[in-house]
Amino acid sequence: MKNLHITFHASRFTFHLLILLLFTPLTLAAQTLTFTDVTAEAGINFKHTNGRSGEFYFVEQLGSGAAFFDYDNDGYLDLYFVNGADLPGFESEKPPTDCFYRNNGDGTFTDVTEIAGVGDRSYGVGCCVGDYNNDGYLDLYVTNFGKNRLYRNNGNGTFTDVADQANVGDERWGASCAFADYDNDGHLDLYVTNYIQYQLDKNKICKNKGVRTYCNPQEYVGEADILYRNNGDGTFTEVTQTAGVYQSRSRGLGVVWGDYNNDGYSDLYVANDTNENHLFRNNRDGSFSDEAFFAGVALSEDGEMGSGMGVDFGDYDNDGRLDIMVTNFQDEVATLYHNDGDGFFSDASYISGTGESTYASLGWGVCFFDYDNDGAKDIFIANGHIFGNVEEFNPETTYAQVNHLFRNLGGGVFQEVTTNTGLDLSQKAPSRGSAFGDYDNDGDIDILVTNSDGKPQLLRNDGGNRNNWVKVRIRGTTSNRAGIGTRVEVVTGDVSQMAEVKSGSGYLCQNALALHFGLGRHVIIDKIVATFASGRVYKVETVPINQVIEITEPSDK
Repeated sequence: MKNLHITFHASRFTFHLLILLLFTPLTLAAQTLTFTDVTAEAGINFKHTNGRSGEFYFVEQLGSGAAFFDYDNDGYLDLYFVNGADLPGFESEKPPTDCFYRNNGDGTFTDVTEIAGVGDRSYGVGCCVGDYNNDGYLDLYVTNFGKNRLYRNNGNGTFTDVADQANVGDERWGASCAFADYDNDGHLDLYVTNYIQYQLDKNKICKNKGVRTYCNPQEYVGEADILYRNNGDGTFTEVTQTAGVYQSRSRGLGVVWGDYNNDGYSDLYVANDTNENHLFRNNRDGSFSDEAFFAGVALSEDGEMGSGMGVDFGDYDNDGRLDIMVTNFQDEVATLYHNDGDGFFSDASYISGTGESTYASLGWGVCFFDYDNDGAKDIFIANGHIFGNVEEFNPETTYAQVNHLFRNLGGGVFQEVTTNTGLDLSQKAPSRGSAFGDYDNDGDIDILVTNSDGKPQLLRNDGGNRNNWVKVRIRGTTSNRAGIGTRVEVVTGDVSQMAEVKSGSGYLCQNALALHFGLGRHVIIDKIVATFASGRVYKVETVPINQVIEITEPSDK
């Protein structure tokens, strides 16, 4: 019955795709754009370590995250990598550490890990960025299999770990994290997903068709996530239960904040591994209600729990409402939920053309972004199996997999174009996280992919800037300084695009905070409107293209 269901949706997709291909001309950028692997020439020599020794410790699977953020306010995106650590039976020649690279502004990076003081040697997992103390410098939160870190940016090129003083040094197995001002008081709060209750000395032995491999996550007890409220004095208070987001055994992996119901308050979506997902609606009184089942985003279209990994909010059809993409395990599609605007979502995975392509791969990092600057958000998914020996018991799949790049054709339909954008994007790898930002400031969005137990890929976008663009940087005054949660609308002709500044999304990673809008062939922007968390609105009309605009929150509404 499941196969019949898939075939029916696939046939509807084929019809829509043929119509769009016949009547939708490709832009110049879409025809000639390539992604080029510039990792080595950029001076990045980081290599992830998962510490595997053949004992199949469960912690080895998740990989790690990375962050694009401008820590020194020089206008260039710097790069932070989270690393694993040695495990019993494995010893590196040099102890693995997290690594930090400063952008030199000429396409290269310099390793400043030691100078900046962020070379943690814990078993790292994910990271996110936000200016939690509103001093104008972005701070960094790192989750670990063990104690988490909060690196306060000192404003002089160095950081100080203040996790203990700030009361956010939780010691459970943290995964993704994200800052947001959920109560609109001008101070960034923090949500951290936790995975399972696990100890190395209690590692279970599991086999698949007689071959030893990692156990199913349900062999271990899930762990509760954490919500911290910012007290405004450099400290946080855990409010997980009082805020109504406590779930005792969720196995959380992905998290994203966004105002899905357009009421001016940030809501929260959490992707869980082999558990139902959560959509926490902000009640605007400091509490949340889980609307996932009511809204239709807790389970798959078939009513089954998925293996939620990564998640993102994005308005892919430019209707002014945030849609959701969730990545899942192999033989489970990456689910695309369309926001219908009435509190409900519909599963658009197969009708959009993404479901058929993602069924055979294991997805992790995910992002809505406009890679060809045509004004429609595309989708990227990082893929890779968890079992390094999967071919021994399942010869139909591989450990290293090709990632997905879906081009938005309009009309709610996507076309996979991975192999059309250069050989470097099509390389197989056990990918995990993905971060997005214009690191070389040339007007198109580049991609950073992390790979488990291997080197990352910095994929430079060559050709996306053949279409026009605008970048919007937000500076809060009454609202939080980094402008996280600010909604920006860009209008060109009859196209109205919308995006929100967000911390932490996808899987374990942080994208650039500046909002990037593709403008296609438009030569003037009719209007830009920024709505801050405070409710204050800034509007500017008749704006030149191909520039970076900084919008500061106005002093009154």
